[in-house]
Amino acid sequence: MRKVFRITLGVVLVLIGLIGGLIPIFQGWMFGIPGLIILSEYFPPVKRLVDWGQAKWDAQKARMTGKPTASRTPPPPPPSEGRS
Repeated sequence: MRKVFRITLGVVLVLIGLIGGLIPIFQGWMFGIPGLIILSEYFPPVKRLVDWGQAKWDAQKARMTGKPTASRTPPPPPPSEGRS
């Protein structure tokens, strides 16, 4: 019963978020994002979408603060061949 309630709540929040995206004075993302987070616990495609968004958020935050993220560290320089 709890699982059905949480899935229904997630779907309702996503629908409110979609409607909010169409109405200029209503902030739809405030409902859509929590709805997706709730649904990601039960649906793997939504989980991949939330993980992708989290990775993008982390990369942007690292870019703004100047700190590299663990997954986006620059590769080491290629080894020199002994030529100068």
